[in-house]
Amino acid sequence: MASSVNTRKQSRLAKAQKEYSERAARYKPKPPYLINIVKAFLVGGAICAFGQLVSNFYIRVFGFTKETAGDPTVATLIFIAVLLTGLGVYDKLGQFAGAGSAVPVTGFANSMSSAAIEHRAEGLVLGVGGNMFKLAGGVIVYGVVAALVVSLIKWLIIKV
Repeated sequence: MASSVNTRKQSRLAKAQKEYSERAARYKPKPPYLINIVKAFLVGGAICAFGQLVSNFYIRVFGFTKETAGDPTVATLIFIAVLLTGLGVYDKLGQFAGAGSAVPVTGFANSMSSAAIEHRAEGLVLGVGGNMFKLAGGVIVYGVVAALVVSLIKWLIIKV
């Protein structure tokens, strides 16, 4: 008998929760999708355009070729992203632009450095080193595996 009473109470509670969820959903404001898309596009495009300017700088000032200018350009973008993360600017940019700030090089540098900054009080090895790669570890593993697969395919094609 007690179990049937509990079942009825649970059923009424579930029904009330469902009704509440439906009412709350009606009054929940809709996110401004179009504005968010435009912000992400503009900020992501600005980051990429800045990267192209840095690459052009290395080509014109230091005489790099298009192929060799990539490494110093990436290093410069990583340095700037880590610096802006440390100053708290990149987080504000991410709040404004959303996915637009997740451009691969700068977004990856931001995720690594913000995890390191957040856990620095726990020590260099267990805090910074241990937590820095929690988010980035999967990206690194899949990148290495993808590079291995592509190189094996290339090696097999050349052998045949």
